[in-house]
Amino acid sequence: MNRYWVLLWLAGLCEIGWVSGLKHASNAGEWILTAVGILLSFFGLIYATRVLPVGTAYAVFTGIGAAGTVLAESIFFNIHLDAGKLALVIVMVIGIAGLKMSTTTEKREVEK
Repeated sequence: MNRYWVLLWLAGLCEIGWVSGLKHASNAGEWILTAVGILLSFFGLIYATRVLPVGTAYAVFTGIGAAGTVLAESIFFNIHLDAGKLALVIVMVIGIAGLKMSTTTEKREVEK
């Protein structure tokens, strides 16, 4: 896995934070953290797509955010996670992993 995939994963993790922040932020500090999460996640996505295929990168990014948010809400905010929801998250993660594994990344030169 090259640094662009790692950056994309980190951006997806930031997405989990800001999506949860949109729902649960209750003071100025939490709103500032939410805004920082938005900036970091989209900067990471934009930077990673300079080299990675846009469609695959966006699918991985949103999948990490969606699956991670469902799991984080369940763990940190006691939102009920039933078997159906968990099964769908697992299917989504399998699909995203398959999409990533089937994508070849050509070495493109990034303009500076």
